[in-house]
Amino acid sequence: MANQAWGAPRLSGPQPVAKPELVAADAQSGPLIRTGHNRFADSFFYILVLACGICVLALVAIIVYELTSKSAPTWHAFGWKFFFQSDWDPVNDHYGALPFVYGTIVSSVLSLLIAVPLAIGVAVFITEMSPPWLRGPLAFTTELLAAIPSVIYGLWAIFVLVPLLRLYVQPWLARYFGWTGLFEGPPFGIGMLAAGIILAIMVVPIISAITREVMTAVPQQQREAVLALGATRWEMIRTGVLRNARAGIMGGVILGLGRALGETMAVTMVIGNRPEIAKSLFAPGYTMASVLANEFSEASGDLYLSALVEVGLALFLVTIIVNIIAQFLVWTVTRGTPARGHA
Repeated sequence: MANQAWGAPRLSGPQPVAKPELVAADAQSGPLIRTGHNRFADSFFYILVLACGICVLALVAIIVYELTSKSAPTWHAFGWKFFFQSDWDPVNDHYGALPFVYGTIVSSVLSLLIAVPLAIGVAVFITEMSPPWLRGPLAFTTELLAAIPSVIYGLWAIFVLVPLLRLYVQPWLARYFGWTGLFEGPPFGIGMLAAGIILAIMVVPIISAITREVMTAVPQQQREAVLALGATRWEMIRTGVLRNARAGIMGGVILGLGRALGETMAVTMVIGNRPEIAKSLFAPGYTMASVLANEFSEASGDLYLSALVEVGLALFLVTIIVNIIAQFLVWTVTRGTPARGHA
């Protein structure tokens, strides 16, 4: 007490707090709050973001309208038969999109058969089994594959993948599995098999990223409960994680399918670009995206141009439907919640 300064009262115990109604009154009377200005700013911001959303919807509507109107001549000339005929003859104005539909389906399904096991395995390792020092670099490297331009994939396929297929892979497949009819014919390297492999490499990052997201959305208590019942790590991953995340994983697979359906440059550079339907994966083919890239600039007649636009319309609608289904399946697992890490 001797060291206490004169005129400085000693403070002890809780300090008085201003009443909330007094603070609110001071805030309302302060010079920084301008109710009319804030309401105008809120209304302006709402109108601005509403206009942005309407612009997106309007853009999609304009694309659909333009594709529909420009493809009307082909629709009136061929109708639904356009998608079930295999004759593509611009000289005589005979058009059928069946080879392009076939090539798109075969190359996309083949890419999923290769990419899905690899992508799910990578996602399971990163999420459940990877050491902490490797998890970040491996996830970054996997996602980096999605940032590589497709033309780079195409160049890599021409100079690296195609020679490997021609010299080693296709002769081996023809020797041991040629009896299936899927691996017969001359091993040129370029063909449906090369297109499927390059598409598989391109969709692995998408499927892996979605699978990691839905796996981390599974509660940690689910894993602990399965382990507490005496399950091994593999049983825990199979029954406690993958089973609960299967709808979201399927959504990621369908999302990867949407990417494979619309891929253009890389496929165009290695598929061979020949409108035919062949059983062998060694044979060249054509996809809806690659025919647009190759022939749109050369289309001279109105019916020829209309046929290409109708192919584009079909590809656009299929891609939109596939992505909507994929987003719905992913939402059924994540429910819009952010991914959560676990120990």
